[in-house]
Amino acid sequence: MEKHKDKWNDLFELAMYVTAAICFVYFWIKGSQAKMLQAILIVAVLLIIRIVVKFTKTTMFAALRFSVLLFIFITMFLANEFGFYSVIPYLDKIEHIFSGLILCFIGLLIYMKASKGEKTAVPNAKVAVWFCLFFSIAMAGVWEIYEFTTDSLFGLHSQFGSLVDTMTDIICGTIGAVVTCIYLAFKAKRRKMPLIDVKS
Repeated sequence: MEKHKDKWNDLFELAMYVTAAICFVYFWIKGSQAKMLQAILIVAVLLIIRIVVKFTKTTMFAALRFSVLLFIFITMFLANEFGFYSVIPYLDKIEHIFSGLILCFIGLLIYMKASKGEKTAVPNAKVAVWFCLFFSIAMAGVWEIYEFTTDSLFGLHSQFGSLVDTMTDIICGTIGAVVTCIYLAFKAKRRKMPLIDVKS
């Protein structure tokens, strides 16, 4: 089943390469260098992810890979390449919800790698779910710290100088994390949790 899902991910990724190439040619004809650069950047990000996964010998299970590809599609294609920020209401908040999901899966990878590093440690699904939740929420806060720092140092406006924007971003990330952890807990009960084949 996992291999079947990964075939769909392969097709999804291939479609993104093709779409990026079409965008490059289209915006080259239109004379939009910024959009051409964005198309190149999309391809670069996809390749960098592949290189990192291969270099670190990380098992990128189907759900994580799909969520990462979907996140790239939403943020880099819809939001930046096609300018959907003005078309889709609250697209920025949708991105933060997805980031909560992805960070949960990354937290799961970190937990499993840490468990494998300890000979006496036995992976525990319940501990993994809680770790994923706290890791994702913490990273949402770290991202806002980064945005606040860059805004302060370089005069940017990522947070629009608003505490409301900062807090709603963290809340959206937390919502994504909570929903994902509920999904992982459900999978754990059925003993089908990604990467963990032991009893919870």
